[in-house]
Amino acid sequence: MPFIDVKTNVSVSEEQKTSIKSAMGRAITAIPGKSEGWLMVGIQPEYDLWFKGEDAPAAMVEVSIFGSASSNALGTLTSHITGILTDNIGIPSDRVYVKYTSTNDWGWNGSNF
Repeated sequence: MPFIDVKTNVSVSEEQKTSIKSAMGRAITAIPGKSEGWLMVGIQPEYDLWFKGEDAPAAMVEVSIFGSASSNALGTLTSHITGILTDNIGIPSDRVYVKYTSTNDWGWNGSNF
């Protein structure tokens, strides 16, 4: 039950959104037991976002997961996420933050896991 929320200050075409969504689906497998089958992805383009006082292309990515993951797996996922954003919408990896949140309480379909 992962959720990846991408906020960026750049424009993102529908084709790029689809490409990012698909690439995130492949990337989430860096965390054992996670797959695109349960992944939700949000993309918020043209978000008011400044980094280091500048409005140059940047992104804030929040990854929420049910359960936990090793630092190694999260490091691999960070590498994938930054690469996806660089390749698809030209954001340099040093202008991307990735925040992780883990929880044991996750609701779906009217109840919790």
